[in-house]
Amino acid sequence: MSLRDLLAALAVVVIWGVNFVAMKWGLQYFTPFQLGTVRFVFAALPLVFFVRIPRMHWRWLLLFGLFQGVAQFGFGFFAFKLGMTAALASVLMQTQVFFTSIFAFAMLRERPSRPLVVGMVLAATGLGCFAMNFIGPGATGTGVGGATLVGISLTLCAAASWAVSNIVTRLAQEESPGYDPLSFVAWSSLVPILPFAALSALTDADAGRWLHLDAWTALPAVAWGSVAYLGWAATVVGYGLWTSLLTRHPANRVAPFSLGVPVVGLAAGLLVLDEVVTPWQWAGVAWVVLALVCVVLGPRWAQARRG
Repeated sequence: MSLRDLLAALAVVVIWGVNFVAMKWGLQYFTPFQLGTVRFVFAALPLVFFVRIPRMHWRWLLLFGLFQGVAQFGFGFFAFKLGMTAALASVLMQTQVFFTSIFAFAMLRERPSRPLVVGMVLAATGLGCFAMNFIGPGATGTGVGGATLVGISLTLCAAASWAVSNIVTRLAQEESPGYDPLSFVAWSSLVPILPFAALSALTDADAGRWLHLDAWTALPAVAWGSVAYLGWAATVVGYGLWTSLLTRHPANRVAPFSLGVPVVGLAAGLLVLDEVVTPWQWAGVAWVVLALVCVVLGPRWAQARRG
């Protein structure tokens, strides 16, 4: 990699790692459904005015928007609201790698590689450590270290939704090869806006206040900054740089940088939000990160041994 591409990869790692802190800050001023609405408004606008709609069947945009948008971020935002730390969420969300493998086997009949199977066993051990935080010695059965069993479960649901969106992306690529990924992300971001707004109107007691300009002007800079970060930095800049790297370099050269996302997220949660990680949670983090290392770097090591 050139120095420019290396810096771009590191920028993506930092952007996506800090993304979880921005979510926590945003939820101080919006409900989960409200944050989902404004997040995707920012993600879609003004980008859709500068990129053409991708040449593919509309169902792929709809499915991706529903799973990657409404489901993933709906579960994720509620996880933060009901007991999940940014530090742990940044790690648990990476289990989407293993959910993707399971769904790919079930739906696409793709057989998992040996490093992936080993990685799933390691990840399952990590999830067991997270469970021990609630049922193990000294556990209270409630939220410990800022995370609750409901919060962890919802985060895993968000990771599973992300995995389904990966399958949708793969199927869209097979039917419409060569489509512009950035255009795909931008136009699919229009899909979650209406469902999130409708859910907010139906369930949020204060939804009506957003019909008045005063409610918007009263928002502090940190609220606007969080939404702008989620919509523009994490989505437009992050996905744009990552996609650009994948078009110029082999996937096995770019993918290892994703291991840095939970590291940055964990550090940001501890340093910026003063979050606490319990010993069992540290053990779970270690096993999940080890599983990711096995999945991302295992094929390269196996190839080196054969070579």
